[in-house]
Amino acid sequence: MSIDDTRIKRLKFRAWHRGFREADLILGPFADKYAHLLTPEQFDAFEALMEQPDQDLYEWIVERAPTPAEHDGEIMRMIKQFRFEAYESRGGPHGG
Repeated sequence: MSIDDTRIKRLKFRAWHRGFREADLILGPFADKYAHLLTPEQFDAFEALMEQPDQDLYEWIVERAPTPAEHDGEIMRMIKQFRFEAYESRGGPHGG
């Protein structure tokens, strides 16, 4: 079962408009690249992450704080890997 376009567009908008620019610059490109490829379960997990406070979510992604068990799953690992690869391709630091 695929995710409908309206739901994908809504998630992409939320990922790009977190109100915390550092998070936007990770989550927006991640959503653009992967939202249409996610399984329904992965999509649900990504939506659940979008419900978390900006600062907390960013701290988990850059590994300044441990990710709570309920959010420390496949999608969080994908986001962290995406961030790492993005910084690698730019030759930049891996920190936040």
